[in-house]
Amino acid sequence: MKILRVDEVEGIPVFGTLLWKPVRRPLGVTAFGINAYTAANAGDDVVEEHTEESLGHEEVYVVLSGRATFTLDGETLDAPAGTVVFVRDVTVKRHARAEEPNTAVLAVGGPRDAVYEPSAWEDYFAAERHRAAGDYDTYLLELEEAAAKRPDHPATLYNLACAEALVGRAEDALTHLRRALELKPEWSEMAAKDDDFASLRDDPGWPVSA
Repeated sequence: MKILRVDEVEGIPVFGTLLWKPVRRPLGVTAFGINAYTAANAGDDVVEEHTEESLGHEEVYVVLSGRATFTLDGETLDAPAGTVVFVRDVTVKRHARAEEPNTAVLAVGGPRDAVYEPSAWEDYFAAERHRAAGDYDTYLLELEEAAAKRPDHPATLYNLACAEALVGRAEDALTHLRRALELKPEWSEMAAKDDDFASLRDDPGWPVSA
């Protein structure tokens, strides 16, 4: 048996104002995904806008504290502490924003008709703490380990390319970025603006057109 308190889990900034608190990993849960998201300020995201089409997960969101507004395919829902939101349909676009400071949401999910496997995003979310601390060597090491598990996962390759660019491994960064953009060409605009690739933009192998 293991016990933890969500407010004692180190938060990792991942997308914009989204602060991820890994719960599944320290508890060692393997049957389903479970993680928390917290917002220090009203207006911050506590669930990023997304669907579950790629993973096929049903999801339950529990508002642990504060108050949130959920938007589900354009329909809004007021969700004070104690609210439980179940999203069965994987195609529903979901998002939640904190309406009060220190809002926390617990997210639980897993596939309906398959065995759960930890999501790839957990690896690059977890590595982000090293990037934020300026420890690019450790950031790269964790992403290399993630890519070894999923060698053709586009977001893993993109983040690996970021890490390689930050440590000065330009050739490797360009190789992995090109492959990521082959898999997700719609990310070209994001790559063109990504500060992590500033050192690569004058390279002849830069894969994004001006």
